[in-house]
Amino acid sequence: MSASLLILIPLLPLIGFVINGVGFRHVPKSLVGIIGSAAALGAFAISILAWNSFEGQPQIVPLFDWISIGSLNIPFSFQIDQLSLLMLLVVTGVGSLIHIYSIGYMHHDEGFGKFFAFLNLFLFFMLLLVMGSNYVIMFIGWEGVGLCSYLLIGFWNKVTNYNNAARKAFIMNRIGDLGFLLGIFMIIQNFGSVEYLEVFGKAADGSFGVNDAIIVSITALLFVGAMGKSAQIPLYTWLPDAMAGPTPVSALIHAATMVTAGIYMVIRSNVLYSLAPATLGVVGGIGLLTAVVAASIGLYQNDIKKVLAYSTVSQLGYMFLALGVGAYTSAMFHVMTHAFFKALLFLGAGSVIHAMSDEQDIRNMGGLRKHLPVTFWTFLIATLAISGIFPLSGFFSKDEILAHTFQHNKVMWGIGVLTAMMTAFYMFRLLFMTFFGNFRGTHEQEHHLHESPASMTVPLMILAVLSAVGGLMNVPHVLGGGESLSHFMAPLFELSKKANPAFFEHGHLEHSTEYILMGVSVGAALLSIFFAYNLFISKNTVPAADKDVTGFAKVLQNKYYIDELYESVFVNPIRKLSDLLYSFGEFLIDLVVNGAGRLVQFLGGRFRMLQTGETGFYLFAMVLGILVVLAWNLLLR
Repeated sequence: MSASLLILIPLLPLIGFVINGVGFRHVPKSLVGIIGSAAALGAFAISILAWNSFEGQPQIVPLFDWISIGSLNIPFSFQIDQLSLLMLLVVTGVGSLIHIYSIGYMHHDEGFGKFFAFLNLFLFFMLLLVMGSNYVIMFIGWEGVGLCSYLLIGFWNKVTNYNNAARKAFIMNRIGDLGFLLGIFMIIQNFGSVEYLEVFGKAADGSFGVNDAIIVSITALLFVGAMGKSAQIPLYTWLPDAMAGPTPVSALIHAATMVTAGIYMVIRSNVLYSLAPATLGVVGGIGLLTAVVAASIGLYQNDIKKVLAYSTVSQLGYMFLALGVGAYTSAMFHVMTHAFFKALLFLGAGSVIHAMSDEQDIRNMGGLRKHLPVTFWTFLIATLAISGIFPLSGFFSKDEILAHTFQHNKVMWGIGVLTAMMTAFYMFRLLFMTFFGNFRGTHEQEHHLHESPASMTVPLMILAVLSAVGGLMNVPHVLGGGESLSHFMAPLFELSKKANPAFFEHGHLEHSTEYILMGVSVGAALLSIFFAYNLFISKNTVPAADKDVTGFAKVLQNKYYIDELYESVFVNPIRKLSDLLYSFGEFLIDLVVNGAGRLVQFLGGRFRMLQTGETGFYLFAMVLGILVVLAWNLLLR
């Protein structure tokens, strides 16, 4: 495919940003959404053309020579291969649907033009991240999406809490980004390049042994960056707070794009990680811990978007679990299916919030399926998908991760199944509380209940179809499929197999074992659904008011008090130290500045007394000065 067309993929959203960003007060509102959505759709169309014309080998698209320092050359160029193509389709495809949805959702917002400008800018940086041919361009996109997430999370900046949430996301991501940056510096130091093809080629040529200290250090530092961007313990608390942004932002950032950047980076760096099984062990452990902790917190959340936020953190943990056991393709498979059903869940939640006049507490909802039929049926499909119910997309990707985990470690598999059970329970708790039973809101809210406009419901229906059939892209052999995605991505891991063949030497599960694992996974999910049905439909249970919750349930409702812990251990001490340094700095600066002024004033007062106004004194002083100069010159000889 021609380089000029490929360059248009990120360039179109950038043009949309410039038009809407520069002229958001002047471009007619009717055109703003069209311009922003057309930019995203144009990028999606070209991505499809790139997919159709791809010939199997990585294509480097050079733009210009960028940085040249000694032997280090960093070009500004793109790399089109299997991984970047998959990410391009997900980012631009789901991103386009979110843009279209935003036309209806944000229509009455006074910052409509600015919002679309930020969405386009976010898309531009995300496309840079996935298209770059080296780590430095990836880092530009990495930082760019961080900036845009700050702007979008705090979009309604007249509310202090929203600004605090945006600031929290920005700062916590910077912690991870420092690790990522140090990892890039180590790559430059040890490989003399940041180009993927060069770095991975040198890593696989036998120069580094398995678990070499240098490779382990590089991969660990890169993973620190992934922990921040993809919200893993301990850098995950920013993501639930990021729900302060408009709902389309939640769908864009927390479903298909920004939070998957960490998984993309690890898959892209698979050669380095395959040489560092020690790092992958940590990756898998942290992923599993994150999945369990976030899922348990989700059990007792009552804000519809907070439930989905903790669900996102948990599903990201699943993806890192897959990476930790070396199942790179399974992680990417779940990235894609998750993009479909989680974007659908967030947009469905936005439709509910839109109908409920901005109400987000599910305890004040109920019976909405009669008033929002399209939202209900699409939300149901997404809920079944994320719960891993056959034959929807989430079943295939989640089952694949659990199967690989079973081969790696039976205990980890058991914890993964437990996490899947919690996922099914809290998602159907959310579904039943929102759409079933009697309406629990106000009469005014009930009077205004209505289905969302077509600009919002059409994207829901498209995502529902993708959530239902998306798993067909990698149906396993045991179910008669051809594992198409695995075959398509296989060339990405050839160097990894060359670098560490032993890492990929594991037998295949017996078909009978695979059937049993599938049955256990689906059975566990169905058991959770039945329990949720019995509790919230049969018994019509409504969660207690926050003040009435006690015991361990209160601990879960308050998210294990992790935010309070961080506040006590990190935030407050740093704030007190800052106040101390500020006071000391203010004292020191005042002392120096005021002292200098007073010294000049004092000396000026004294020297002023020499100005007597008498000519004789001046002649005497002049002669005295001449004598001093002559004496000085004589002494120097």
